[in-house]
Amino acid sequence: MSKAILKALPELIETGIINESQAQSIRQHYAQKQDQSGNRILLIFGILGALLIGLGIILIIAHNWDQLSRPVKIVFAFLPLLIGQVVSFYVLLKKTDQKAWREAAATFLFLAFGACISMISQIYNIPGRVSDLLLVWMLLGLPLVYLLRSSVASFIYLFGITYYGCQLGYVEYPTQIPYLYWLMLLLILPHYYFLNKKSPRSNFTIFHHWIIPLSLIITLGTFGQQEELLMFLAYFSLFGWLYLTGRLTYFDEQPLRNNGFLVLGSLGSVILLLMLSFDFFWEELYLQRLDQASWMASPEFWVAGLLTLLAIVFLYLVARKSGLDKIALMEVLFLIFLFIFVTGFFAPGQSLLLVNILLFVLGIFYIRKGIRQDHLGILNYGLLIITALIICRFFDTKWSFILRGSLFVLVGIGFFIANYQMLRKRKTNA
Repeated sequence: MSKAILKALPELIETGIINESQAQSIRQHYAQKQDQSGNRILLIFGILGALLIGLGIILIIAHNWDQLSRPVKIVFAFLPLLIGQVVSFYVLLKKTDQKAWREAAATFLFLAFGACISMISQIYNIPGRVSDLLLVWMLLGLPLVYLLRSSVASFIYLFGITYYGCQLGYVEYPTQIPYLYWLMLLLILPHYYFLNKKSPRSNFTIFHHWIIPLSLIITLGTFGQQEELLMFLAYFSLFGWLYLTGRLTYFDEQPLRNNGFLVLGSLGSVILLLMLSFDFFWEELYLQRLDQASWMASPEFWVAGLLTLLAIVFLYLVARKSGLDKIALMEVLFLIFLFIFVTGFFAPGQSLLLVNILLFVLGIFYIRKGIRQDHLGILNYGLLIITALIICRFFDTKWSFILRGSLFVLVGIGFFIANYQMLRKRKTNA
């Protein structure tokens, strides 16, 4: 398309549609876009090249490992690390303004740290857990994020600390709460902040919008050591906070696909409600209602309380920005669930009924919102919520198969009619 426009410029100048200065501005615009595209391709291939080289060296060494003597093994353990340090030092001196070089060097050196630690541990039979290796590796690699201003190193670091938290909290025996994970997550937030300030619409920034909340969601469950039922409340408050974070002014000007906080907060809340629309949770909660003293001493209680307070603070920020009259159902959903949760101590049947009603109302809310905003995605999201609710009730009700089948048919017809009417409305307006 750009080539066709550039070829048409002489004719447009000749016919007087544009002048020479305008034509020159158009040429500069497309030349700049071409340079950006070339830099982006160079960046991608630089990162891929560093990853492939690093992994290739590790595989070659691993294949011949048993045939090597100990001194040779030590040399091979430190060789990638030395190469990575030399390249990184060169980049800091000569190529600091070239993003592709910085990202490639940081990626290679970060992997070299892990390979060196693993091989030295194996050579000298140093005992230790996987979580210990990950902890040392991530702490050694963290400075690369700031020295080389590398977002790929930040991704590796986020994946690494998430793996560390899961290994310590879910896998290794005895499991324990990975408190260091939260401190290590705080250490990466300055890089995330500067990314948002400097390049809010870059792909690296958008990936952080998704990876950080995903890491939080995955790792929060490690607090479930004593009173696991309270983790449902903690997760609901987490999803409420994530959704409210996605409603802040910063995300208003960005498309929905860039807003991982809002999408994950909404999806997480709906999935939790669907899980709690069965009676197993409320029966268990009712049976444990006498253990409230032990609950208040548990880490689950305190993390749930802190997350609820955090969500309330962000609800205040959103309300101050938009006004109380603009607060939507999803934004106060965590408070509604808090009321339902407390009700479950005394009346589990009522809590179960309220959850199902809340899901139905939430589906209607999104259907109405999708129609008002002429947004097919939001409309179908509401329809999917109601469909999922019907599927859940399919398995735990004694309704006849004819009635249950009729409900599915009605929902399918609703999908068709709602989408058809909206597309027809768009065509008419066009």
